[in-house]
Amino acid sequence: MNRASTTIAIPRAVLLDRDGTVIEDRHYLSDPSGVTLLPGAAQGLAALVAAGARLFLVTNQSGIGRGYFTEADLHACNARLGELLGEHGVSLADTAFCPHGPDDGCICRKPAPGMWRTLRDRHGLCAADTAMVGDKPEDVAFGRDAGLGHVVLVLTGKGQAAARTLGVPVPEGDAPVREPAPADLAARPDWPHAVARDLAAAAAWLLGRAGSQAGPGECGRTATSASSVSSGPSGHLHISTDLSRSEPS
Repeated sequence: MNRASTTIAIPRAVLLDRDGTVIEDRHYLSDPSGVTLLPGAAQGLAALVAAGARLFLVTNQSGIGRGYFTEADLHACNARLGELLGEHGVSLADTAFCPHGPDDGCICRKPAPGMWRTLRDRHGLCAADTAMVGDKPEDVAFGRDAGLGHVVLVLTGKGQAAARTLGVPVPEGDAPVREPAPADLAARPDWPHAVARDLAAAAAWLLGRAGSQAGPGECGRTATSASSVSSGPSGHLHISTDLSRSEPS
């Protein structure tokens, strides 16, 4: 890529929450038969991939720590997700998950930065060139706190409730996306850069808007090998580049 260019066409990486963003939120999903893509999700992701973006899942999975399901169940669900996405020519570059509960004090449960830091270091990602899409306030805080170039709240899953909690304006009428005013974003670091009706609308916004505010990040690192990684008990951050071994969101 020409480092002299001043803008990029799209984010080089898009981080995705899983449940409620890519697939239906089934509440502690553990059965692969329950994995169902949200309408338009695959098409939106396919458009991002076709434009050159790499896709990553970043997902809180406290059901593991609570004993509701096992990591094997999680892998099975993500394997099914991989099959469904593969039918649309979409694959994930990597998946990170946190198995802890909200009171465990880990560094990997969103909005904590552990999953971002590991994916960043492992794949040479730049914050300015990375987008985050999710349906919860934790997803928004995760992306904004990391300084990611674009953070989008989708109104699927828990997105409507999240928008009410944050007090962020939502799309009206037939509009697919609404962007808060720059002054409001500056005053509200807990707000997303955009609110989209669904993942397809978020993808279209990223394709149309990304790169208009920042030039290429100075990464200086390339992706490392595709072997699986798991941190020790201090972080419990699990990374898997084999989707059949990845974790739900």
